[in-house]
Amino acid sequence: MEIRHILIVCVGNICRSPMAEALLRHELREQGITVESAGLGALVGEPASEHAIELMKERGIDITSHRGQQLTPELVAGTDLVLVMESRHKRVIEENEPMVRGKVFRLGEWQNLEIPDPHRMPREAFEEALEMIDKGVADWAERLKN
Repeated sequence: MEIRHILIVCVGNICRSPMAEALLRHELREQGITVESAGLGALVGEPASEHAIELMKERGIDITSHRGQQLTPELVAGTDLVLVMESRHKRVIEENEPMVRGKVFRLGEWQNLEIPDPHRMPREAFEEALEMIDKGVADWAERLKN
């Protein structure tokens, strides 16, 4: 199956998934793949966290226009691949939307990484999460480019 639309999911959709979305979109910019993000319990309409914005800005990527979006059955149905931060996110999505089984994976699948939520934590927690997100994005980008 050809991957044309990727959805990245975390809980609030203001910390981990916006950073992962921006990085994966940047990596796949020449592949014609749409990348977006959503949250299981999204802070709908909220901007990305300050630390997430700062860390992306330091890499030359602007995520100031990001707004939290709730994961919906329609959003899931329209994607070819769903990347989550933690195993429990995968379980929740597959329980709620059984038709997506087989297309939901962790962003850190290949390193067996669970990417912890840095919400309301110091910048260091965001840096640690971003380091893991980088590894996951690099692996998925490599697989999706081939």
